[in-house]
Amino acid sequence: MSKIKVGIVGSAGYTGGELLRVLIYHPKVDIVFANSASNAGNKVYEVHSDLFGDTELQFSSDFHCDIDVLFLCVGHGDARKFLETTPVNPAVKIIDLSQDYRLTSNTIYQGQKFVYGLPELNKESITEAQYVANPGCFATNIQLALLPLAHKGMLPSEIHVNATTGSTGAGQKPGATTHFSWRNNNLSAYKSFEHQHLQEISESLNQLQPGFLAPSEKSLLGQAAEKIHFVPQRGAFARGIFSAIYVESTLSNDEAYALYEDYYNDHPFTHVSRSNIDLKQVVNTNKSIMHLEKHGNQLLILNATDNLLKGASGQAVQNMNLMFGLDEREGLNLKSVGF
Repeated sequence: MSKIKVGIVGSAGYTGGELLRVLIYHPKVDIVFANSASNAGNKVYEVHSDLFGDTELQFSSDFHCDIDVLFLCVGHGDARKFLETTPVNPAVKIIDLSQDYRLTSNTIYQGQKFVYGLPELNKESITEAQYVANPGCFATNIQLALLPLAHKGMLPSEIHVNATTGSTGAGQKPGATTHFSWRNNNLSAYKSFEHQHLQEISESLNQLQPGFLAPSEKSLLGQAAEKIHFVPQRGAFARGIFSAIYVESTLSNDEAYALYEDYYNDHPFTHVSRSNIDLKQVVNTNKSIMHLEKHGNQLLILNATDNLLKGASGQAVQNMNLMFGLDEREGLNLKSVGF
């Protein structure tokens, strides 16, 4: 098989940088262009300084369709604008890292449907897809913690989620709540009970447990918020998501582990640990690591993921591998930061 020719639009941001870091060493990939109009002509490592010594690739303002797959690493709303104004050869596969095509009401482009790109939910559909909508970072973490229960129809009417994310989850553009002097040694909550990722989370859970979302005149976000009580928090660290989720459950501790281990048996990046977990186990990797605890009638699910990799660019490469018939682990043998 010849190498997969890749084009990246929006390659100067955090997700674009992570994508470049992975794809530069992917043995089956040739990066044709890394598009960034504001950085055209500059070396990639002049923006992504960690890539100094790894590549001499330059940013380009060009876009062309002499590629096999296009990654869209642009802001929410900008992916749809790009595709509406820029002709893309229908033969080119597309992986969109924005939220523009994730929900079932907004999935059609050039007569074809964007498949929701969570491999632990839609692996078979992804392998046959022309277009994939990469999940959100919080959505990935929370869904992975709940999919095994949904698969058996065991989700209760109320789910409680507390999840903390690093500052890179807010993107590269500086803001009041990403400034180091504010974020360091600090903790805050935001978008409590109304985070936008609730919508895609609920659609996926409803896919496995029909009826999780009942017919209603309320918006999808409103229905989701009634079922999933989600409090997102900003952590004083750069990358990663750590969630603590609890639900009422009749499962014993051993039964819960058996359920989760069975569901994720065929998913190489998703692991269930019988020992307590921490965020450093997954930072800089494409892993999701879960730990379960039963307390009375409550099942506690802890999950750790890297928001820029399993929550974004790593998962996008995992999806690319599946779309082109490769082992989904290809090019993703990344090591955690350890201590």
